[in-house]
Amino acid sequence: MLSLKTKWAAIKVIVFVLALTPFLLLTKAAIYDQLGANPIETLHFGFGDWALRFLCIGLALTPLKIISKQSWPTRFRRMIGLFAFFYALMHFLVFIVLDLSLSWEAFKDEVPKSPYILMGLLTFLLLLPLAVTSTKKMQKSLGRRWLKLHSLVYVAGLTASIHYLWLVKADYSEPLLYAGIISVLLAIRIAVYWRKKYKT
Repeated sequence: MLSLKTKWAAIKVIVFVLALTPFLLLTKAAIYDQLGANPIETLHFGFGDWALRFLCIGLALTPLKIISKQSWPTRFRRMIGLFAFFYALMHFLVFIVLDLSLSWEAFKDEVPKSPYILMGLLTFLLLLPLAVTSTKKMQKSLGRRWLKLHSLVYVAGLTASIHYLWLVKADYSEPLLYAGIISVLLAIRIAVYWRKKYKT
């Protein structure tokens, strides 16, 4: 009979494969020229969508732990957070490498004219230190500062929502949906924080 540790390891492998699947599907579509009339835009938006989805999933794990009164959701917090950063990185690289062709001049010309790009860059910069310090060694090294640093994920959730909202030109339903989800998840955390503070 499998031990509990082995079962959790197997579950984590399954979650890892599922989380990697969107990347594999998008890569396959790019290789076989199945991304439509504007492949760079499709790839760019595809990675961006998944970065935001994993950000939402990561933010949902602690509220899920609170509601279910079970500790298992937080076992996936580091993995989901790193996948959120991974897809954000791919989103950024498609823009820099494929869209701008690594041109610094094009970057300087494009960014000031597009506030949504600035908000996207801010989101990426907020996620970067969280990914770098996600290891147990860094958590132990930083101590309480680690918790303060990783609270930036809440800000990243808000800036990512604004980035998407500013990007859209007509139909705002999807970015508003993500903004609503993130707002509810943050509201749950705030409510729990104030309840604990009030009790103490």
